[in-house]
Amino acid sequence: MRGPSLDDPVTTLAGVSDVYEERLERIGVRTLRDLLLFFPRRYEDFSSITPIAFLRPGVKTTVRGRIYDIGARQTKYKRGLTEALLGDDSGTTLRVVWFNQPWIAKSLQKGDEIFVAGEADLNGGLVMKNPDHEKVSLRPQHAARLVPIYRETEGLTSKWLRSKIQSLLRYADEIEEFLPGELLQRRGFLSRAEAVRQAHFPGSAQALERARERLAFEEMFVLQLAAQLAKRARKALTAQPVPFDEPTARGFVKALPFQLTNAQRVAAWQILQDIARPQPMNRLLEGDVGSGKTVVAAMTMHHVARAGFQSVLLAPTEVLARQHADVIQSLLGPFQIDVGLLVGSTPATARKPMLASLADGDLPVLIGTHALIEEGVQFKDLALTVVDEQHRFGVGQRLAVRQKSERTPHFLSMTATPIPRTLGLTLFGDLDISILGEMPPGRQPVKTRMVPPEKRADAYNFIRKQVNAGRQVFVICPLIQESDKLGVRSATQELEKLQRDVFPELAPRIALLHGRLKSAEKEAVMAGFQRGDVAILVSTSVVEVGIDIPNATVMMIEGADRFGLAQLHQFRGRVGRGTEESWCFLFTDAEDPQSLKRLQAVVTNQSGFDLAEIDLELRGWGDLAGYRQHGKDFKMASLLDAVLISDAQSEAVRLLDRDPALDGEPALRRQLSAYRQVFALD
Repeated sequence: MRGPSLDDPVTTLAGVSDVYEERLERIGVRTLRDLLLFFPRRYEDFSSITPIAFLRPGVKTTVRGRIYDIGARQTKYKRGLTEALLGDDSGTTLRVVWFNQPWIAKSLQKGDEIFVAGEADLNGGLVMKNPDHEKVSLRPQHAARLVPIYRETEGLTSKWLRSKIQSLLRYADEIEEFLPGELLQRRGFLSRAEAVRQAHFPGSAQALERARERLAFEEMFVLQLAAQLAKRARKALTAQPVPFDEPTARGFVKALPFQLTNAQRVAAWQILQDIARPQPMNRLLEGDVGSGKTVVAAMTMHHVARAGFQSVLLAPTEVLARQHADVIQSLLGPFQIDVGLLVGSTPATARKPMLASLADGDLPVLIGTHALIEEGVQFKDLALTVVDEQHRFGVGQRLAVRQKSERTPHFLSMTATPIPRTLGLTLFGDLDISILGEMPPGRQPVKTRMVPPEKRADAYNFIRKQVNAGRQVFVICPLIQESDKLGVRSATQELEKLQRDVFPELAPRIALLHGRLKSAEKEAVMAGFQRGDVAILVSTSVVEVGIDIPNATVMMIEGADRFGLAQLHQFRGRVGRGTEESWCFLFTDAEDPQSLKRLQAVVTNQSGFDLAEIDLELRGWGDLAGYRQHGKDFKMASLLDAVLISDAQSEAVRLLDRDPALDGEPALRRQLSAYRQVFALD
C-alpha cells in the first residue's frame, strides 16, 4: 500500500472532515500540496520566554509555567470562562482566562507544564486573556517561537492550520526541486524542501529570511523565464516591415488640430521604429485617461495605410469601439483613409460589403469589438493589431486577432489602467513599454474631495447647482454583495433614491447604466447622456473606460472605499475633459484608518502611476484589475522589489543563453506549464 501523495485531497489528512474540506477550499486549498505551500501571511514573535515576575502589561511574549489550578465556570453574563493559575521559578503567579473554550479545562490539568503566548494586562493583578497555549514540548507550534499566522476564513483558524501543516512537513522532500543546481549553488539558496519547512516554522529570524529569499526568487524567476521564452519565440517570427517615412509622419502631425506632447512624440517614434523591422513589435502603450493614446495609435495606422497595409483595433465595449472609430475617422479622414466599424449590432446589410472590402484590401482600418474575432473577418494584408485595455481579453482572443493574416502582425496594446513601473517590468517582461506620462495642454486637474456622511447634503446641493448651470454628473455605485457581480442592485437603489428623495425635480433626467442592459439599451442611455438629455447618469463600473462627455463636471462615487485606487482614478478621468472646473466626490461611511488613508491618497495624488504604486503597497497586487492571471499565485515575491525582478530576469536570460529549450531542466519546464495561458508558450 502506497503512502499519501502530495496530490491527494486534504481529506486524507487526519482530522480533516468534509466540513473542513469546504473551509479549506474557500482559501484555495484542495490537495496536500496546496496546504504545504499555503504560506503564512505574517509571524508573531513569541520566541522569547519571559519569567512571570518580569512580565510587563501590553507586551507580547511567551510564558512557561506550571498549572497550579484550573477550572471552568459561567460568568454572570452567561459566558463560559476557563481560568487557570500558572506559576514558575520566579516565584510569581499569572492568572490566565479563556472565554467560551470549555474544552481547555478538560485537555489541561493541574501539574501540566504549558506555554501561553499573548499579552498580559492589569486587571486586579496580571492576567492574560485568550492566549494561544500548548503543553511544553521540543517542537512547539503556538508559542516559544516565531509563530506563523495564516490567512483565515470562518471556522478555520491559524492554530488549526498550524497543527495540520506541521504534520505535513515530513513530506516536504517530495516537493520537486526545479531551480537549476548550478544556480542554487552559486546563489547559496536553501533547497526548496528546507525553504518550505522554514517558511512555516522558522528556526530563527535568519532562517525565515533565507526561506523567503529562496521562495520569492523562484516565483519571480519562473515568471521572468516564461516572459523571456515568449519574447524569444516572437523574435523568431516574421512580420511585414512598414518602412519609416519621415514626410508621412510630419504630414500627420502637421494636420493635427493640436500639438503632440513630448511623451506622445517619443512613444510614436518608438512604435514607428518597431514596425519598420521584420520581427513583430510587441509593445504596451500605457498612459492615464486622456493622455492621448488613441492619437498615437492613429498615427501608426496612418503610417501603415500609407505603406499599403491594413490595421485593426479591438476594443472591449461597443461604446469604446464607437468612440475610437469617431476619433480615428476624424484624424485619418483628411488623408482619404477609410475607417470601418464592426460591432455585434452592425446590421448584415452593412457588414457584408465591409467584410468584402476588408478581404480585398480596400478597407485599410477596421475598428470593433469581439465581433472582429469571428471566422468571416479576413484581411488581405494585416500589418498592425491594436488592442485597447488588453487585460480585458483572454489570451485566446488576443491570439485570434493576431492570426488574421499569414504573417504575424505588429502588436500594440494600450491601457489606461496605471501599472506600477516594477509591475510593468514583471508582468510584461515579454513586451516593450511606452509610457505617456504627461497630459495634453489644457486638461485641468480634477479637484477631489472625501465626503463623510455629515457632508452629504452639502455635496448634493453642489451637484444641484452644477446641473442647473447646464453641467452633467456621473454617479458610480459599488457591489453591495458578492452575488451581485455587476452592482445592479446598488445602482438601481441609488437611481430610486436620487429620483424620489434627493433630486425629485430632476427625476426624468436621471438615467441608469449597468452591465446587464442589452446593447441597444446601453447605446440609447449613452446617446441621451452625450446629447445632454440625461443630466445625471447612475452607473456601475462599466463607465471605467471609454466614455467621453466634455460637459460632465462632477464624478460622484458611492462606497468609494470598495474600489481600488487605480479604478477610482479611472472614474475621476471621466470628468475634467472640457473647459469647466471639475470635481470628484468620494462618498464613504468607512471609519477604519486604512480605508481613509487609501482615499486620502486619491485626494492628494493626480498621477495614476503614483496611485497604482500606493495601491500595490497598501492592498497587494491581486487587486490590480485584470492582472492577476500573470502573477499566477505570488506568495512570497514583492512586485515592488526592483532588485529581485532584475536578479530573476538576468538569471533567466543567462539560463536561456546556455540552454534555449531548457532540455537539461525538465522540472523547470513542468513549472512553466502554468504560464502557457498567459504568454502563449506553445
